[in-house]
Amino acid sequence: MNRLMPTLASVRSAAPAAVLFVLVACGGGGSADQAAADSANVAPTPLLVADADVAVVDSFRLEAGPTLSGRLTAERTAMLRPQVGGTVLAVRVRAGDRVGAGQVIAVIDTLVLSDQLRSARLGVRSAELAATTAQRNVERSTELFQAGAIAERDVETARNQAAQATAILEDARARVASATQMLSHAIVRAPFAGVVSDVPVSVGDVVQAGPGAGGMIATIVDPTSLELEASVPAANLSALKPGARVEFTVTAHPGEVFTGAVARVNPSVDPTTGQVRLYVRVPNADGTLAAGLFAEGRVALETAQGLGVPLSALDARAAVTSVKRVRGGVVESVPVTLGLRDDLAQRVQVTNGLVRGDTVLAGAAIGVPAGVAVRFNPRDR
Repeated sequence: MNRLMPTLASVRSAAPAAVLFVLVACGGGGSADQAAADSANVAPTPLLVADADVAVVDSFRLEAGPTLSGRLTAERTAMLRPQVGGTVLAVRVRAGDRVGAGQVIAVIDTLVLSDQLRSARLGVRSAELAATTAQRNVERSTELFQAGAIAERDVETARNQAAQATAILEDARARVASATQMLSHAIVRAPFAGVVSDVPVSVGDVVQAGPGAGGMIATIVDPTSLELEASVPAANLSALKPGARVEFTVTAHPGEVFTGAVARVNPSVDPTTGQVRLYVRVPNADGTLAAGLFAEGRVALETAQGLGVPLSALDARAAVTSVKRVRGGVVESVPVTLGLRDDLAQRVQVTNGLVRGDTVLAGAAIGVPAGVAVRFNPRDR
């Protein structure tokens, strides 16, 4: 009996502790449930979307037509070749210089030409004296013939000599004109206002007259009007008309679109490529473009004005054509009807499903699932 009493007492003393443990355990369980409930009520953090991946639906001018590519060339190019031979005494320009019409480009030695001109002028003076003397002989012979002092054949002889002297005089004058012109060719001038693109000669070089014989003195281009020579599929030949609007881009000016107009269309189709050549006149008064640049673009055969979104805003994974619109800070998938596609501007017309001012996701953000909350940088939106 005595042995059992401490054990029971111990049990009795432990009972309050057990009850306390149960109460504590129950209290702890209530706090965990409340924390889970509070966590469920907290809204998830919105996903931050970069401004580059967001577009606002707006009204645009959209155009479509056959694509083209080619190089820009100057409509007017002058390759100045020597028209007289000699040593180059002076070169007055360098590549890249702007020149005016008639400006001196180079000077070729004129010593020999000057001597030839002086000799020709002396020949004219001598011929003039001979022609004057011959004409006086005709006058005297005529008087003597009328007086019966000489025969008629003497008069004819005098007249023939006068005609011959006149011919010699005309030939001498032609020699002077030729020598003067050749002397002027020794001073090489710009035929029109433009920019010097190449100067392959230097002072002291000896040049020869004639195509291909003496090389080049300089090349001058007129940069104010360029020409784009390009090819398009022959299937578009019937729609290609002079004056058709052309839009293109060049690598030297990324993101900038330039315009021109079809000037000529080659009626012959390349049997190998099935392409037809066309020539586009490109105004370039400000000199932004340069000859030799590679251009890519299209001929605008169709035009539309309407709501548009970037091509990167189209959700290719959706079963129907749709975009991801952001409304109330939440992404939703919206089916859309498309119209004209502008590949050059990377934009497509939306005829149904969106209104002006709607915000849509594009680019890398197109993969954000519908129902996800998003936000934009304050500086962006």
